[in-house]
Amino acid sequence: MCSQRTMISLTVGFVVAGLLLGSAQRMLGQRSNKLVRAKDGSGIVGYKDTPILPWCGYHVHDPDRPAPPKVTPGPAAAAAAPSDALVLFDGTDLSQWKPSDWKIENGELIAVSGELTTKQAFGDCQLHLEWQAPDPPQGHMFDRGNNGVMLMGLFEIQIYDSWTEKLYPDGQAASVYGQTPPRVNACRRPGRWQSFDILFVAPVFKGGTLEKPAHVTVLHNGILVHHNQQIYGPTGHRILPRYDKPIPEKLPLSLSAHNNPVRFRTIWLRPL
Repeated sequence: MCSQRTMISLTVGFVVAGLLLGSAQRMLGQRSNKLVRAKDGSGIVGYKDTPILPWCGYHVHDPDRPAPPKVTPGPAAAAAAPSDALVLFDGTDLSQWKPSDWKIENGELIAVSGELTTKQAFGDCQLHLEWQAPDPPQGHMFDRGNNGVMLMGLFEIQIYDSWTEKLYPDGQAASVYGQTPPRVNACRRPGRWQSFDILFVAPVFKGGTLEKPAHVTVLHNGILVHHNQQIYGPTGHRILPRYDKPIPEKLPLSLSAHNNPVRFRTIWLRPL
Protein backbone atom coordinates (compact mmCIF):
# COMPACT_ATOMS: atom_id res chain seq x y z
CA MET A 1 0.00 0.00 0.00
CA CYS A 2 2.83 2.35 0.96
CA SER A 3 4.58 1.61 -2.31
CA GLN A 4 1.37 2.36 -4.24
CA ARG A 5 0.96 5.72 -2.46
CA THR A 6 4.58 6.54 -3.23
CA MET A 7 4.08 5.78 -6.93
CA ILE A 8 0.93 7.91 -7.04
CA SER A 9 2.72 10.80 -5.34
CA LEU A 10 5.65 10.57 -7.74
CA THR A 11 3.30 10.50 -10.74
CA VAL A 12 1.38 13.55 -9.51
CA GLY A 13 4.68 15.30 -8.84
CA PHE A 14 5.94 14.66 -12.38
CA VAL A 15 2.65 15.91 -13.88
CA VAL A 16 2.71 19.11 -11.79
CA ALA A 17 6.37 19.68 -12.65
CA GLY A 18 5.61 19.18 -16.33
CA LEU A 19 2.75 21.68 -16.21
CA LEU A 20 4.90 24.25 -14.41
CA LEU A 21 7.74 23.77 -16.92
CA GLY A 22 5.36 24.12 -19.86
CA SER A 23 3.87 27.28 -18.35
CA ALA A 24 7.34 28.74 -17.78
CA GLN A 25 8.35 27.94 -21.36
CA ARG A 26 5.21 29.60 -22.71
CA MET A 27 5.82 32.69 -20.60
CA LEU A 28 9.45 32.81 -21.74
CA GLY A 29 8.34 32.45 -25.36
CA GLN A 30 5.87 35.30 -24.94
CA ARG A 31 8.55 37.52 -23.44
CA SER A 32 11.10 36.63 -26.11
CA ASN A 33 8.70 37.58 -28.92
CA LYS A 34 7.98 41.04 -27.50
CA LEU A 35 8.26 43.95 -29.91
CA VAL A 36 10.44 46.88 -28.87
CA ARG A 37 10.80 50.39 -30.25
CA ALA A 38 13.91 51.96 -31.74
CA LYS A 39 16.07 53.92 -29.31
CA ASP A 40 16.09 57.01 -31.55
CA GLY A 41 12.38 57.72 -30.99
CA SER A 42 11.50 57.13 -34.66
CA GLY A 43 8.67 54.75 -33.73
CA ILE A 44 10.15 51.84 -35.69
CA VAL A 45 9.36 48.50 -34.03
CA GLY A 46 11.31 45.25 -34.08
CA TYR A 47 13.12 42.72 -31.90
CA LYS A 48 16.31 42.72 -29.84
CA ASP A 49 16.26 39.04 -28.77
CA THR A 50 16.92 37.59 -32.22
CA PRO A 51 20.26 36.29 -33.59
CA ILE A 52 22.88 38.81 -34.67
CA LEU A 53 23.57 38.93 -38.40
CA PRO A 54 27.36 38.42 -38.65
CA TRP A 55 27.83 40.51 -41.82
CA CYS A 56 26.35 43.70 -40.33
CA GLY A 57 26.30 43.34 -36.53
CA TYR A 58 22.57 44.00 -36.15
CA HIS A 59 19.93 41.66 -34.76
CA VAL A 60 17.50 40.03 -37.18
CA HIS A 61 14.56 42.51 -37.40
CA ASP A 62 16.51 45.08 -35.37
CA PRO A 63 14.56 48.35 -34.90
CA ASP A 64 17.86 50.20 -34.35
CA ARG A 65 19.22 49.30 -37.76
CA PRO A 66 19.37 52.48 -39.90
CA ALA A 67 16.10 53.00 -41.76
CA PRO A 68 16.39 53.58 -45.51
CA PRO A 69 15.68 57.21 -46.45
CA LYS A 70 12.44 57.91 -48.30
CA VAL A 71 12.66 58.69 -52.01
CA THR A 72 9.72 59.74 -54.17
CA PRO A 73 9.55 57.63 -57.35
CA GLY A 74 8.46 58.93 -60.73
CA PRO A 75 4.99 58.29 -62.19
CA ALA A 76 3.84 54.68 -62.32
CA ALA A 77 3.54 53.01 -65.71
CA ALA A 78 2.68 49.42 -66.61
CA ALA A 79 5.53 47.53 -68.30
CA ALA A 80 4.48 45.33 -71.19
CA ALA A 81 6.15 41.93 -71.41
CA PRO A 82 8.96 41.56 -73.98
CA SER A 83 8.50 39.02 -76.76
CA ASP A 84 10.66 36.34 -75.11
CA ALA A 85 9.05 36.57 -71.65
CA LEU A 86 6.79 34.03 -70.03
CA VAL A 87 3.62 35.90 -69.03
CA LEU A 88 2.59 34.65 -65.60
CA PHE A 89 -0.40 36.96 -65.22
CA ASP A 90 -2.01 39.32 -67.73
CA GLY A 91 -5.35 39.89 -66.00
CA THR A 92 -7.20 37.01 -67.61
CA ASP A 93 -6.35 33.67 -66.01
CA LEU A 94 -4.09 31.71 -63.64
CA SER A 95 -3.13 28.95 -66.04
CA GLN A 96 0.58 29.33 -65.18
CA TRP A 97 -0.09 28.77 -61.47
CA LYS A 98 -1.04 25.82 -59.30
CA PRO A 99 -4.62 25.78 -57.92
CA SER A 100 -5.27 28.14 -55.00
CA ASP A 101 -8.06 30.27 -53.54
CA TRP A 102 -6.56 33.50 -54.91
CA LYS A 103 -9.04 35.30 -57.19
CA ILE A 104 -9.19 37.57 -60.21
CA GLU A 105 -11.32 40.70 -60.00
CA ASN A 106 -11.52 43.35 -62.74
CA GLY A 107 -8.34 42.01 -64.32
CA GLU A 108 -6.41 42.15 -61.04
CA LEU A 109 -5.11 39.25 -58.99
CA ILE A 110 -6.06 39.38 -55.30
CA ALA A 111 -4.24 37.48 -52.54
CA VAL A 112 -6.59 35.44 -50.36
CA SER A 113 -4.70 32.83 -48.33
CA GLY A 114 -1.75 30.49 -48.70
CA GLU A 115 0.90 30.70 -51.38
CA LEU A 116 0.33 31.10 -55.10
CA THR A 117 2.96 28.94 -56.81
CA THR A 118 3.98 28.61 -60.44
CA LYS A 119 3.68 25.29 -62.22
CA GLN A 120 7.12 25.73 -63.75
CA ALA A 121 10.41 25.85 -61.90
CA PHE A 122 12.94 28.65 -62.43
CA GLY A 123 16.52 29.47 -61.49
CA ASP A 124 18.33 32.56 -62.81
CA CYS A 125 15.68 34.98 -64.06
CA GLN A 126 14.44 38.49 -64.71
CA LEU A 127 11.07 39.09 -63.05
CA HIS A 128 8.66 41.99 -63.37
CA LEU A 129 5.52 42.35 -61.29
CA GLU A 130 3.21 45.14 -60.19
CA TRP A 131 1.43 45.24 -56.82
CA GLN A 132 -0.83 47.43 -54.75
CA ALA A 133 -1.37 47.63 -50.99
CA PRO A 134 -5.00 48.10 -49.83
CA ASP A 135 -6.37 51.60 -49.33
CA PRO A 136 -7.33 52.28 -46.62
CA PRO A 137 -4.76 50.05 -44.85
CA GLN A 138 -6.31 46.93 -43.35
CA GLY A 139 -5.54 44.76 -40.32
CA HIS A 140 -2.71 44.65 -37.80
CA MET A 141 0.47 46.52 -38.71
CA PHE A 142 2.20 43.19 -39.45
CA ASP A 143 -0.44 42.43 -42.10
CA ARG A 144 -0.71 45.78 -43.87
CA GLY A 145 0.16 45.29 -47.51
CA ASN A 146 2.07 42.18 -46.47
CA ASN A 147 2.98 39.69 -49.16
CA GLY A 148 6.23 38.48 -50.65
CA VAL A 149 7.96 37.43 -53.84
CA MET A 150 9.45 34.04 -52.96
CA LEU A 151 12.22 33.43 -55.47
CA MET A 152 12.58 29.65 -55.84
CA GLY A 153 10.04 29.54 -53.00
CA LEU A 154 12.93 30.23 -50.59
CA PHE A 155 14.25 33.79 -50.94
CA GLU A 156 11.76 36.55 -50.15
CA ILE A 157 11.68 40.06 -51.53
CA GLN A 158 9.20 41.68 -49.18
CA ILE A 159 5.97 43.35 -50.25
CA TYR A 160 4.66 45.68 -47.53
CA ASP A 161 3.02 49.05 -46.93
CA SER A 162 6.16 50.91 -45.91
CA TRP A 163 4.53 54.23 -46.74
CA THR A 164 2.27 53.84 -43.70
CA GLU A 165 4.01 51.49 -41.27
CA LYS A 166 7.32 51.76 -39.39
CA LEU A 167 8.44 48.15 -39.36
CA TYR A 168 12.00 46.94 -38.76
CA PRO A 169 14.17 47.91 -41.78
CA ASP A 170 14.95 44.32 -42.87
CA GLY A 171 11.20 43.70 -43.14
CA GLN A 172 10.09 46.76 -45.06
CA ALA A 173 9.05 46.79 -48.71
CA ALA A 174 11.77 45.56 -51.12
CA SER A 175 13.97 44.15 -48.35
CA VAL A 176 15.62 40.78 -48.65
CA TYR A 177 13.47 39.68 -45.76
CA GLY A 178 15.26 39.33 -42.45
CA GLN A 179 18.63 40.04 -44.06
CA THR A 180 19.12 43.29 -45.98
CA PRO A 181 17.02 46.48 -46.09
CA PRO A 182 16.64 48.30 -49.41
CA ARG A 183 18.98 51.22 -50.03
CA VAL A 184 15.99 53.59 -50.01
CA ASN A 185 12.29 53.45 -49.20
CA ALA A 186 10.67 53.93 -52.61
CA CYS A 187 7.12 53.05 -51.53
CA ARG A 188 4.07 54.76 -52.93
CA ARG A 189 0.89 55.45 -50.95
CA PRO A 190 -1.54 52.55 -50.39
CA GLY A 191 -3.89 52.18 -53.35
CA ARG A 192 -1.19 53.19 -55.86
CA TRP A 193 0.42 50.68 -58.21
CA GLN A 194 4.02 49.78 -57.49
CA SER A 195 6.55 47.71 -59.42
CA PHE A 196 9.42 45.35 -58.75
CA ASP A 197 12.01 44.52 -61.38
CA ILE A 198 14.18 41.71 -60.09
CA LEU A 199 17.34 40.14 -61.52
CA PHE A 200 17.99 36.93 -59.62
CA VAL A 201 21.00 34.62 -59.73
CA ALA A 202 20.33 31.27 -58.07
CA PRO A 203 22.78 29.64 -55.65
CA VAL A 204 25.21 27.06 -57.05
CA PHE A 205 26.01 23.78 -55.31
CA LYS A 206 28.58 21.22 -56.36
CA GLY A 207 28.85 17.85 -54.70
CA GLY A 208 26.32 18.97 -52.11
CA THR A 209 28.50 21.95 -51.07
CA LEU A 210 27.67 25.62 -51.64
CA GLU A 211 29.96 27.05 -54.30
CA LYS A 212 28.20 30.39 -54.86
CA PRO A 213 25.36 31.98 -52.85
CA ALA A 214 22.33 33.56 -54.49
CA HIS A 215 22.48 37.25 -55.50
CA VAL A 216 19.76 39.71 -56.41
CA THR A 217 19.38 43.14 -58.01
CA VAL A 218 16.06 44.91 -57.39
CA LEU A 219 14.45 48.07 -58.72
CA HIS A 220 11.44 49.29 -56.72
CA ASN A 221 9.29 51.70 -58.73
CA GLY A 222 12.23 52.14 -61.09
CA ILE A 223 14.70 52.99 -58.30
CA LEU A 224 17.68 50.74 -57.59
CA VAL A 225 17.35 49.35 -54.05
CA HIS A 226 19.67 46.29 -54.25
CA HIS A 227 22.68 45.88 -56.54
CA ASN A 228 24.06 42.36 -56.86
CA GLN A 229 23.16 41.83 -53.21
CA GLN A 230 24.23 38.53 -51.68
CA ILE A 231 21.43 36.43 -50.19
CA TYR A 232 22.84 34.66 -47.15
CA GLY A 233 20.44 31.72 -47.18
CA PRO A 234 16.70 31.01 -47.33
CA THR A 235 14.78 33.84 -45.68
CA GLY A 236 12.47 33.58 -42.67
CA HIS A 237 11.08 35.28 -39.58
CA ARG A 238 13.47 35.69 -36.63
CA ILE A 239 16.04 33.25 -38.03
CA LEU A 240 19.74 33.38 -38.87
CA PRO A 241 19.91 32.43 -42.57
CA ARG A 242 22.22 29.68 -43.75
CA TYR A 243 22.60 27.29 -46.65
CA ASP A 244 22.30 24.13 -44.55
CA LYS A 245 21.37 21.77 -47.39
CA PRO A 246 21.71 21.62 -51.19
CA ILE A 247 19.15 23.51 -53.26
CA PRO A 248 18.08 22.36 -56.74
CA GLU A 249 19.05 24.49 -59.74
CA LYS A 250 15.41 25.38 -60.35
CA LEU A 251 12.33 25.63 -58.12
CA PRO A 252 8.89 27.22 -58.55
CA LEU A 253 8.28 30.90 -57.83
CA SER A 254 5.68 31.78 -55.18
CA LEU A 255 3.72 34.79 -53.98
CA SER A 256 3.03 34.59 -50.27
CA ALA A 257 -0.26 35.84 -48.79
CA HIS A 258 -0.25 37.27 -45.26
CA ASN A 259 -3.84 38.07 -44.18
CA ASN A 260 -4.13 41.03 -46.56
CA PRO A 261 -5.83 41.46 -49.97
CA VAL A 262 -2.77 42.74 -51.84
CA ARG A 263 -3.46 43.13 -55.56
CA PHE A 264 -1.23 42.23 -58.52
CA ARG A 265 -1.17 42.89 -62.25
CA THR A 266 1.31 42.40 -65.10
CA ILE A 267 3.61 39.59 -63.97
CA TRP A 268 6.18 38.27 -66.42
CA LEU A 269 9.47 36.42 -66.22
CA ARG A 270 12.46 35.81 -68.48
CA PRO A 271 14.62 32.77 -67.64
CA LEU A 272 18.31 33.68 -67.90
